[in-house]
Amino acid sequence: MRRSGRPQLTIARRGVAALSVAFAMLAAGCAGSDGGGDGEATGAKPSASSASARAAAAQKQLRTNSLVPPAGEAPTPELPVTVDSSDGREVTVEDASRILPLNGGIAEIVFTLGLGDKVVGRDITATFEEAKSLPQVTKAHDVSAESVLSLEPTVVLADTDTGPGEAIEQIRDAGVPVVVLDPANDLSDVSTRTTRVAEALGVPAAGKALNQRFADDLKTARAAVPEGSRPKVAFLYMRGSAAVYLIGGKGSGADSLIAAAGAQDAGVAAGLDKPFTPITSEALVEAQPDVILMMSKGLESVGGVDGLVEIPGIRETPAGMDRRVVDLEDGVLLSFGPRTPLVIDVLVERLHRG
Repeated sequence: MRRSGRPQLTIARRGVAALSVAFAMLAAGCAGSDGGGDGEATGAKPSASSASARAAAAQKQLRTNSLVPPAGEAPTPELPVTVDSSDGREVTVEDASRILPLNGGIAEIVFTLGLGDKVVGRDITATFEEAKSLPQVTKAHDVSAESVLSLEPTVVLADTDTGPGEAIEQIRDAGVPVVVLDPANDLSDVSTRTTRVAEALGVPAAGKALNQRFADDLKTARAAVPEGSRPKVAFLYMRGSAAVYLIGGKGSGADSLIAAAGAQDAGVAAGLDKPFTPITSEALVEAQPDVILMMSKGLESVGGVDGLVEIPGIRETPAGMDRRVVDLEDGVLLSFGPRTPLVIDVLVERLHRG
């Protein structure tokens, strides 16, 4: 699986306004609490009602499908810089006036750093509101070198999954610097990826500030985990139309989110040591999840909860019997970027709900 014109000022203002409301609700819900970076809180634990308020505010922000840049003026890139690229090269970036991220997660970071007005195009996975009016430079998931070069980017940001390789080389041969980054598949990858993007664009201080905001938001979200609650959660990746039915295990990405939300990954607990394994009745019976976590389009593809429980083995699990299914939008759940703390807010409340 491959993870998932300039933005209008009115859209940016709506995003900031929405976040202000959301943060106000989050702050009110978490006043007086303090959580550790490992998810353990010190001092008084937040109440169930405050956790619900945080989740509601997070869901409201996620429904806007918009990002939140830093307060104040946008950072000014200090260039040139020479950075390491994950394909073993050193790349010098001299101009960040026309940025082209070839991955939706990278695009989220660029916009949230405050550089969205310099982005000239998008990958198909950049589905957030601010990017929708940008020209798409991918066909399915493959990069079109011609489309990229037609936008005259001054720097291209990609990841190791971006391809085909011939297209990347064609872009480089045209004299455009291409910085390749490692994918983010875990919460621990987010800060590294943000730092590398910020350094490549000449705004390292903005990267540090964004990482601090991420850490603070994640700490507060994890502090709301109820004491004594550790449900088993199975992440199911399904595409009913393509007959794809997989259960997540170690390294799926979802295992990191489930752990951060104070729950136990049912696939990992059942000994599934690969990121994804085809679903069998035996695997589901072994996993015995209390809750099933899915992407929204995946759940829709199997006919919603009614269709899901008809899949062999699902009904026999505690989650299937209780119809406890949590779904989040595809482009957000495993994005591992600036919006991930909002995802944890939602999961903390919904996974631990009785």
